[in-house]
Amino acid sequence: MAARRFTAASIPDLTGVVAVVTGANGGLGLESTRALAAHGAHVVMAVRDQAKARGAMESIRAGVPDASLELVPLDLGSQASVREAAAAILAAHPVLDILLNNAGVMATPEGRTVDGFETQFGIDHLGHWSLTALLMPALLAAPRGRVVTTTSMARLQGGRLDPDDPLMRDYDPWRAYARAKLANYHFGLGLDREFQRAGVTAESLVAHPGLAHTDLQPASVRAGAVRGSGRFFEVLASRIGMSAADGALPQLRAATDPAATGGEFYVPRWWSTGPAVRARVRERGLDRAIDELWAVSEQETGIPLEIPPAG
Repeated sequence: MAARRFTAASIPDLTGVVAVVTGANGGLGLESTRALAAHGAHVVMAVRDQAKARGAMESIRAGVPDASLELVPLDLGSQASVREAAAAILAAHPVLDILLNNAGVMATPEGRTVDGFETQFGIDHLGHWSLTALLMPALLAAPRGRVVTTTSMARLQGGRLDPDDPLMRDYDPWRAYARAKLANYHFGLGLDREFQRAGVTAESLVAHPGLAHTDLQPASVRAGAVRGSGRFFEVLASRIGMSAADGALPQLRAATDPAATGGEFYVPRWWSTGPAVRARVRERGLDRAIDELWAVSEQETGIPLEIPPAG
């Protein structure tokens, strides 16, 4: 018998589950938050733009009147903000069942975060690195804490991370985006490797949305670094891409499917579109890439990702 197609209706009852979603005020994050709340989860919306987040909350509650939602300010481009957000979350929720590392920027002009990191690597990866590390006690306190990190098809163009040039002095907006999304991929898989080594019950999975029409493409065009190519992808996504709700299904499956396990990678069946399915993870060179990413991430943030052994 063929496996049942995963839809939002496939999500199990999440009553009592606490989830944190970064970038929950738009696109994939908004649709993920909507689906999690509709199935009973309490969702912490960790977002930078609080006004936009309040509008997102109203949108969700229009369809899910009893949605249990909470706002926490989070600017992934500021390590101080990440620390403040993590402290607020830990104070309110000593047990955390789901962390969805969803937020990100795409193909931005060359720039630096307030901490001096290349913008895309700093927001898309290093911000999530620190948030995950700081929330680790709550994730390990859950019976089966699950971290899901969103990557992209662009990661295939990412190339090897240069440990000696984490700020990417030879800047190209698309190459920087690809590198950041490859870091997301290696982070998600590397985190599960560390969970397994420690013998804990927490899990880490990775997902990509395929070609989904979200607010990420127009935001990239407005940023001005890739007007021509950015506009092309915006039009392409609007014409042949999936909706944001469908694009969110791979990360929702990774976050909620009881049959999913750590180290898995969920994608649209035909990579750019299609139902959410598990894809093969290529092992060649993976450990080396993870080790290099771990070294750079700890060096740049000053935050080690520590997982005490089970027992």
